[in-house]
Amino acid sequence: MTTAAAQAPAPGKLEFKDDYTPDEAERVIRNSKGLPVGVRPKMVWTWKKALLWAAIAIVCACGWAILAVSRGERISAIWFLVVALSSYAIAYRFYAYYIQIKIMRTDDANATPAERVHDGANFERADRRVLFGQHFAGISGAGPLVGPILAAQMGYLPSTLWIILGVIFAGAVQDMLVLWISAKRRGRSLGQMATDEMGKFGGMILSIFLVVMTAIAMAFLALVAIKAMAASPWAVFSIGMTIPIALIMGCYQRFLRPGRVIETTLLGFVLLVLDIVAGGWIASIPAVAAVFTLDAKQLVIALVIYSFAAAALPHWLLVTPRDYLSTLMKIGTLVLLVIGIIIANPSVKVPGLTELASTSTGPTFSGNLFPFLFITIACGALSGFHGAVSSGLTPKAVEKENQIRMIGYGSMLVESFTAVIALIAAITISQGVYFSTNMSAAQITAASGVSISATSTPGEQADAAVKAVESMKVSDIEGNQMQVTWDSVDENGAAKTYEGAAALEQAAADIGETSIVSRTGGATTFAMGMANFLKSYLGGHDSMAFWYHFAIMFEALFILTTVDNGTRVARYQIGEMLGNVRKLKKFADPTWKPGNIITTLIATALWGGLLWMGVSDANGGINAMVPIFGISNQLLAAACFVLITVCVAKMGYWKHLWIPVVPLVWDIAVTFTADFQKIFGPLSYFTTASKYQAQIDSGELTGEALTNAKAALSNAYLDGVLSVFFLVMMGVFVVVGIVVVARTFAAGKYGAETTSEEPFVESQWFAPSSLVATALEKKVQREYSAKLHELVRNGQVAA
Repeated sequence: MTTAAAQAPAPGKLEFKDDYTPDEAERVIRNSKGLPVGVRPKMVWTWKKALLWAAIAIVCACGWAILAVSRGERISAIWFLVVALSSYAIAYRFYAYYIQIKIMRTDDANATPAERVHDGANFERADRRVLFGQHFAGISGAGPLVGPILAAQMGYLPSTLWIILGVIFAGAVQDMLVLWISAKRRGRSLGQMATDEMGKFGGMILSIFLVVMTAIAMAFLALVAIKAMAASPWAVFSIGMTIPIALIMGCYQRFLRPGRVIETTLLGFVLLVLDIVAGGWIASIPAVAAVFTLDAKQLVIALVIYSFAAAALPHWLLVTPRDYLSTLMKIGTLVLLVIGIIIANPSVKVPGLTELASTSTGPTFSGNLFPFLFITIACGALSGFHGAVSSGLTPKAVEKENQIRMIGYGSMLVESFTAVIALIAAITISQGVYFSTNMSAAQITAASGVSISATSTPGEQADAAVKAVESMKVSDIEGNQMQVTWDSVDENGAAKTYEGAAALEQAAADIGETSIVSRTGGATTFAMGMANFLKSYLGGHDSMAFWYHFAIMFEALFILTTVDNGTRVARYQIGEMLGNVRKLKKFADPTWKPGNIITTLIATALWGGLLWMGVSDANGGINAMVPIFGISNQLLAAACFVLITVCVAKMGYWKHLWIPVVPLVWDIAVTFTADFQKIFGPLSYFTTASKYQAQIDSGELTGEALTNAKAALSNAYLDGVLSVFFLVMMGVFVVVGIVVVARTFAAGKYGAETTSEEPFVESQWFAPSSLVATALEKKVQREYSAKLHELVRNGQVAA
């Protein structure tokens, strides 16, 4: 977001005293003009650092041991924080650094796409702190919040293992390496890079898959957000106001105070706090609240218009500052939640493994632990959609190659930590409340023998839910049959534990709702847990309703920032795919404004059409495709690892090829098994279709029931056909990747010249690599400013 001229000092005499130590001087990277443009990464050891990392490793090992071996007793949720943070610290410092020096071999002497092109719209250098926030906002949708909550039905241990180890060895590795290969290739998207590295056939397969997958993902995420916003004027106002706040931040950073990131951050934070407070005030005034109470169709129109503008406008004006603003709220809220967990010190009420871990009949999702738990928890551990954001979007804004580890790997670790917080929210409420909230009305009816629907009274719903929970043979962490309980206060304000139907009714009253029964999808559970944590030190029991509705808005904000980034990503993908046609080559140029407008219209029309049908018809549009979202997302992750493997092989880094190959093999095993089971066998879409066909043929269904059955039949066939289509496409793509790697090995020719990497271009820019600049980076920054001023004054560098 800043330019060389903006960073250059004001006219006048500037001096820099060279106070580098010999070791520091050796690490400073200089271009041909003597201008310092980077610092070589190096792991510098001292006794203090060695002792610190040894202590972190010991704490980490103890934490894992407690989570793994604890049986029959409640443990503190704080241990999940300890295990996650210590594991992330070790992984980032050692494993990510190892990948950086062995595979990425980043070089700050080489100009990034943002510096090479620098068109002021799509290619624009963004401060590393702002870009970190923008990238995190772009990848963190509903997945890290919802997936772990749904997977908690099987116990906390498998979810914790996958969230933490999965991100360390798979998810963060994918994000970082895709960002690396794209930054080396002028910020090209996955589809175009596949075309360049694997041929037109492989590239066309991935491009088509990407466009379809992105449209489904955007429509799905937007639908979740609309459900959260449709009845909430507070959410509509607060989220809507982030747009003008972002425009103010973008203009302030670019025109009024260039390079003043801390000032811009404080400005955005103050405006955001005022925005949130004003949203609560507006929601409390009926006449004003009515203005911001929009129905689903109105929200679809507003969201499509906004997403088009966000994708078409210059990156620095709206998307980057708004995503950074969203990140301020997201990370700030995560910090508040961590403090709340530490103060409240809730105990875990779910065992490491429940009885549902060995069956395929869980109410939150069907299927065995392997492979479906690893599909349900996607974004917090491994998500193919992240590869789309890491290519084509973030690489067009990164300042220096050495920032890629912090932005790519670091952002994904923060998302994984978000998933850990969501898991804690699910496992610290009673299992009875958890299942009552996350079982559908049909499941409760089947398990309890009492028919309930949306028209049933809250009391009837609560009674049926309690009977359904009692019929489930699931034990709590102490080995007893799970119960429906809720910790609250009585009419005198004294602590009281409610049981049975009273527990569900009191829980609903505490959060300002009429009922919490059958609030499926995980969003309500997360919001309840979040309210429990925050009320422990911010407002007390009476503030639960406020924090619950704040959490709903928080979830919607998580999703919408992914939607606007996804639209821009889809625009790049469509443009590059059209550019492969000889007469449409101009579309591949992201600086061509007419092409940007046309491809943005196509992108928004694709997911907007699915979304419109979804809100207009409960059986149509994106509603029909939601079941295939998880598997197709993980199939895309496999495609990302195939492309990474090809690029690493072409560079000749055979000793380190295991780094992308190991998660690739695991992901293929998971996704192909899951997709196969969804095509064949009792869990398949075609088996489901046969059941609906039999009901229709029996002649017993009439009216609305018959209409719904026919729609369900069509949806099951649609999902089945798409599952076959996706599996075949990715199977072929994997084979193409294997062939390319084998041919590369047989040819014996390796190096950048065998790839589509852009030739080396000398950098004229310096920026720190760390989120917080090191002492050496601060020295180099001072020298850079002084020497840049001298070069500009002498006419050697353009201002």
